[in-house]
Amino acid sequence: MSKKLSVVSALLVLSLAHAEPSHLIIARHAEKGSRYALCDMGTERSQALVHQYLGRGAAASLFPRGQAPDAMMAMTMHTIDTITPAAESWNLPVIAYAVMPTDASAKEVENARTQQAARDVLTAPAYDTKTVVMVWEHKRIANAKLEKKSPGVTLRQLLHLDQVKGVPEDWPDQTYDYFWIIDFARGNPVPVSFHMLRQEFTAPFSDLPSNAWGEPDAAHVKAGCKD
Repeated sequence: MSKKLSVVSALLVLSLAHAEPSHLIIARHAEKGSRYALCDMGTERSQALVHQYLGRGAAASLFPRGQAPDAMMAMTMHTIDTITPAAESWNLPVIAYAVMPTDASAKEVENARTQQAARDVLTAPAYDTKTVVMVWEHKRIANAKLEKKSPGVTLRQLLHLDQVKGVPEDWPDQTYDYFWIIDFARGNPVPVSFHMLRQEFTAPFSDLPSNAWGEPDAAHVKAGCKD
């Protein structure tokens, strides 16, 4: 390899190593009814997210005025069903790191897909300085027990959120109604800011659960949904 090509290759590696998005929004999938689909409450939440926070023209849009999200990512059928209505409002495809519930080794596949997605978010030029939304399985967002057993399989660790003050070690089982909003500075893979935003819906979606972080809420169980 010539010296010139070596320099070009080195610069390419450096650019790939520093291609963080400017803004990253992480949410959990909506309430589920089975291994394959959301329950009625979950479907309602997916629609509420369009009108309130994530869709084109949303009342309390999470995106700066006049700006659109650049990518929307998901993994399982529940997460795909949750984000698809919002993605459609922007005419965006859902970038799916697909895991099927029928996979014999679904947990291992979830680990691998989460690692792949996090690597893409932090290195792919397509997401450099962009706004990315990830709707994910909550145990692959943050789970202290899983992180101890299998380090490097949660977004919390893979996106270096474990180095940021105030990031929870677990995403609680009965918490469906929060966003994690994360900002990066260019050239720094460790986020520079983090905050949580509670989903609070107005009519006609005001009946959706909006319990505080970590507080138990049985509304989804009463509605026939599953943990």
